[in-house]
Parts: sequence; structure tokens; C-alpha cells
Amino acid sequence: MARGWESKSVEAQQDEAAAVSTPRKPRLTREAADLVREKENLRLALLGVQRQLEHTSGQRHRSMLERAADDLEAKLKAVEEKVRQSHHQTK
Repeated sequence: MARGWESKSVEAQQDEAAAVSTPRKPRLTREAADLVREKENLRLALLGVQRQLEHTSGQRHRSMLERAADDLEAKLKAVEEKVRQSHHQTK
């Protein structure tokens, strides 16, 4: 009998814990989700270019990759600024 009482107590505690939900993050708007996705894509592209730069010995190819990295960094900064602005508008 004691065992049945104990399991009921645990079950009640679990039900109570499930009833108390953690606050959820607000859903992103489509525009905000697009910005987050674009930011991640740019970050991954920049990482790929940086890795290629580590293994490139040809000067012309290196110059092209450096220009690409600079361009991606500029785009990434612009998107990060848009993300910050969108966060300030929603608050």
C-alpha cells in the first residue's frame, strides 16, 4: 500500500510540474526569421571562404577569396544590424 501511495505522489508532482510551463519565446515574424536564416547562411559562407583561404597558395585565387570574404563580412554586418533593429522594434 505504501508503494501505491508513493507512486501517486510522484505522479501528482509530475502533473504539477507539467502544468507550470516555462515562458515561451515570442514567435518570430516571417521577416525576422528570414533575417536569421540569411545571417546564418552568410556566416557559413564566410566560414567556407576562410577555410579555403587557409589552404590556398595561388596569389590570384587568394585575392579573389579575400575579396569574397570582405564582401561576406560586410553583408553579415548589414544583416546583423537589421536583426538588432528588428529586435528593438518588437520590444
